[in-house]
Amino acid sequence: RTQAEMAHTCRGTINLSTAHIDTEDSCNIVLSNGGRTYHLKANSEVERQRWVTALELAKAKAIRMRNNQSDDSGDEEPASQSDKSELHGPLKTLSSKLEDLSTCNELIAKHGAALQRSLSELESLRLPADSGEKIKAVNERATLFRITSNAMINVKITIIPSRSWRVLRALRSQHPPHSHSWDSVAMGEGPLFHTGKISVPAGSVQSAKGEASDEDEETEYFDAMEDAPAFITVTADPKHHRRSGSNLSGASEGHPEDWNLEDSRSSGVVAVPAGKRRRSRIPDKPNYSLNLWSIMKNCIGKELSKIPMPVNFNEPLSMLQRLTEDLEYHELLDKAVKCESSTEQMCFVAAFSVSSYSTTVHRTAKPFNPLLGETYELDRLEELGFRSLCEQVSHHPPAAAHHVYSRRGWTLWQEITIASKFRGKYLSIMPLGAIHLEFHSSGNHYVWRKVTSTVHNIIVGKLWIDQSGEIEIVNHKSKDKCQLKFTPYSYFSRDVPRKVTGVVSDAEGKAHYVMSGTWDEKMECSKIIHSSHGSTSTEGKQKTVYQTLSPKVLWRKYPLPENAENMYFFSELALTLNEPEERVAPTDSRLRPDHGRWDEANAEKQRLEEKQRAVRRRREAEAVEALEEGKDYEGYSPLWFERRADALTGELLCVYKGGYWEAKDRQDWSVCPDIF
Repeated sequence: RTQAEMAHTCRGTINLSTAHIDTEDSCNIVLSNGGRTYHLKANSEVERQRWVTALELAKAKAIRMRNNQSDDSGDEEPASQSDKSELHGPLKTLSSKLEDLSTCNELIAKHGAALQRSLSELESLRLPADSGEKIKAVNERATLFRITSNAMINVKITIIPSRSWRVLRALRSQHPPHSHSWDSVAMGEGPLFHTGKISVPAGSVQSAKGEASDEDEETEYFDAMEDAPAFITVTADPKHHRRSGSNLSGASEGHPEDWNLEDSRSSGVVAVPAGKRRRSRIPDKPNYSLNLWSIMKNCIGKELSKIPMPVNFNEPLSMLQRLTEDLEYHELLDKAVKCESSTEQMCFVAAFSVSSYSTTVHRTAKPFNPLLGETYELDRLEELGFRSLCEQVSHHPPAAAHHVYSRRGWTLWQEITIASKFRGKYLSIMPLGAIHLEFHSSGNHYVWRKVTSTVHNIIVGKLWIDQSGEIEIVNHKSKDKCQLKFTPYSYFSRDVPRKVTGVVSDAEGKAHYVMSGTWDEKMECSKIIHSSHGSTSTEGKQKTVYQTLSPKVLWRKYPLPENAENMYFFSELALTLNEPEERVAPTDSRLRPDHGRWDEANAEKQRLEEKQRAVRRRREAEAVEALEEGKDYEGYSPLWFERRADALTGELLCVYKGGYWEAKDRQDWSVCPDIF
């Protein structure tokens, strides 16, 4: 309840700072602090050692925290207050890292000795019958040594920026070094570093004159497409980097350091024409209670689109507007236009495909089902270079067609049908249909499909959403591919939640980039400079180990607006989607009467649905009449889209046939039905 209670124990806990960590045998761990003892069992010696290493590091951190609390009052202070404030943070950080390295160094020494013993036993073998078990022991010891070395190598020293080197000099004068100087620590040298150099993020190590060090580059190894990939970081030869480094030319124009996505949108600010201001907030969400069980108990196994939902369950956007939100990070495609190679371009397309899920992490409310013939336009041609049009082209099953044109060099189109099943505890939402993206100058044509979304805790508990499955992105011109895996959340997994991993390969199957990140935060890509076969997993699959350059951030989620939790967790783009616009079609989602009028919304929703049912009954009667008269009945035809077979996939797809923006210019909406 308070900071003072942190020192007290409670039932079921062990204070790590005073705990003893022992190993009984190859799989068992014993944690004790005198009064309480835990006996823990791992599945293997390798897994046990992962836990021991993590616990030892956590214990060292707990001891440091305890010591810092007791030593704060007795520390010798710098002469000036400014020096004090500048000195305290860096000193604590560097001391913490050194403690981590010292602990890792002890563990490496222990496991290195065990490895040496196993190797000695292997050399003294005489009988071939014993060789199998001994070699297995060597392999296990080598694995343990690798795990511990991994922990040490991945401890990165946070180097003080060049403008604060005077603080570093003050550190040297205030706290004399022990067996190694601060300079040697900063450059990855000294007694603690016999097993290898610490990898420091590119550009962060600077000399006193501000010149970049030659040792500012790093290489990472990734196990590709495995449930539990291993990440090993080593220092690569800078000369090799210069020979084989790629620049993702669309983003950096030749400078790898500039890959990170930093531009005018990095703070979420959208450029708008002079005199036009986009709104930054909407009315707070009403606090209406909703008994989901009373609605759902008789609907298990049914299509969600056939369950009548009260407006309390909806957010004030239609599915057409949610589909338009896929364009939140359209600038990724603007950057992809500039890429010199198709594999580089694929990295941006892959990041774009993941970015469309970032808005869903907190968005547990359901969008409105659009009425048949409902449309939604987003004309940002002057502001952002693109204009988008969506139309509901089918009611059962619900399907929406979408077309986006960008004057910056790309066109995107898709038809998405939503299949959903309520399973009692969770809701599965399966978007069906392909997404097409074509770049005008190169003719590169990418196709991919969406993964499954699952809404958990429908009946009891807090709603939360997960994305799971695989996306295969194919460039049908160059035959490049990207395989992305969305790892489903597991309580027992060591992976970070919402993890996404992937590999970009060319037509011959050669891997060029590793993609990694999470679907709610960011995606990175790493240039592959070498690949090799690694160890075999427990499932019998041989892992491929990729040696890569340091990862570069391609996409990072924009921060949510202030008060977002009371505005349905809408992003800045989502807040503007229902903003009134002049001259839009009378079928536009902005004109729905059940979006904002909460007190009347349920009655309006019921009226609109009944009106749509009456139209459907009339069409069915017309179909029966035509059949009796031996005439063909075409049924419903979309207004701005037409259905035709796709040349690449062979499936029937609603594609834009033109005419909408011309009709808007003329303000001739005579073809639009009265759906509201």
